[in-house]
Amino acid sequence: MHAKFIARQPIFDQRLRLFAYELLFRGGSQNYFIPSTNASSSILADTITLFDLQTLTGNALAFINVDELALRLDAPRLLPPDRVIIEILETVSPSDEIVKICKDLCDSGYTLALDDFIDRPNLAPLVDCAKYLKIDFQLLDRDGRRQIVEKYGKSGLALLAEKVETESELAEARSLGYTHFQGYFFCKPSMIETREIPGNKRLHLHLLHLVAAPELDCAAVEDLLKREPSLLYRLLRYLNSPVVGFRSEIRSVRHALSVMGDREFRRWVSIFAVVALATGKPPELIRTALTRAYFCEEFSHAADMDDDKSNLFFMGLLSIADALLDQPIANVLRSFPVVQPVKTALTGGQNRFHDVYQLLLALERAEWHRLSACAGRLAVSEEAVPTAFQSALQKAAALGT
Repeated sequence: MHAKFIARQPIFDQRLRLFAYELLFRGGSQNYFIPSTNASSSILADTITLFDLQTLTGNALAFINVDELALRLDAPRLLPPDRVIIEILETVSPSDEIVKICKDLCDSGYTLALDDFIDRPNLAPLVDCAKYLKIDFQLLDRDGRRQIVEKYGKSGLALLAEKVETESELAEARSLGYTHFQGYFFCKPSMIETREIPGNKRLHLHLLHLVAAPELDCAAVEDLLKREPSLLYRLLRYLNSPVVGFRSEIRSVRHALSVMGDREFRRWVSIFAVVALATGKPPELIRTALTRAYFCEEFSHAADMDDDKSNLFFMGLLSIADALLDQPIANVLRSFPVVQPVKTALTGGQNRFHDVYQLLLALERAEWHRLSACAGRLAVSEEAVPTAFQSALQKAAALGT
């Protein structure tokens, strides 16, 4: 019996604000939910209840993949129409019965999308029901991508480019007229060549260096913040916010350290520094960093790596450092004072940290076979993965990200 998994992948609008998450379910080797003949006991209902839609998507919409059986069983009606977009898989045949089911869903307030859309005449009845066409950018060449826009771009349909993996693909999609974007372009550096780090980011990076060091130098942290009073003010305001949740007011760096202790102080200051470094980047990058950090920390127990809990947290947090600074990850980490196993893992070397990181990436991309292989190398039950992921989502959401 497989553990119940949900992966989520962000979908952005034209301004690169979070618009929705596509939720991907493990159903055998598939990434959509497979309902039983009793819709009330479907994987969809069980798993959504297990994870909680609010935790999974916050205020964003949820794209939910459905196949023909799910449509025939009316499974989409298990979910609220104002929270979801029903994504009809490319394998669904547009029979008269299916088209009627789709029209009835629209009449009931549901919004439909067509997945992996390729322009074929027989799909016209489903196109008439849909509001979104999802175009796999890896399946079509530039001419094919452009032809979709020329035919459907002025028809009122929203064109969603998915599997957009690089900044150049994002730029192409925008220039062609696509309105929504899905893929991991936002986790990649916008320029791979070395570029100068702006002065304000150098301060934030230095702060992150100090709290990542094996021995915390409180005096050095204080000296850095005294040189940039606005940074000290922002840090104290952050540490006194409801997000951190301390009852007494934090008045100074040393006071914060005495109240929190070394480990918690490092954690909160590192989060603050990464959030500050992300200025000008899509907010989803921060949500990804925090979810990764909390997942790795939570997963440490299952992986029998309790002594490395803090290092695993930093690994997750730093995994997007290349995208934050628009530099190759090896350059960013070259002089970074984290333990060598973290550097090795994030730069492609093989160790248990790397296996945890690869398991995390497999979860994000809903690559279930790869996830199983990573769990096997770690000798970890797959049941631990969704538990750690749910906890990570809840903690990241609690930070208001």
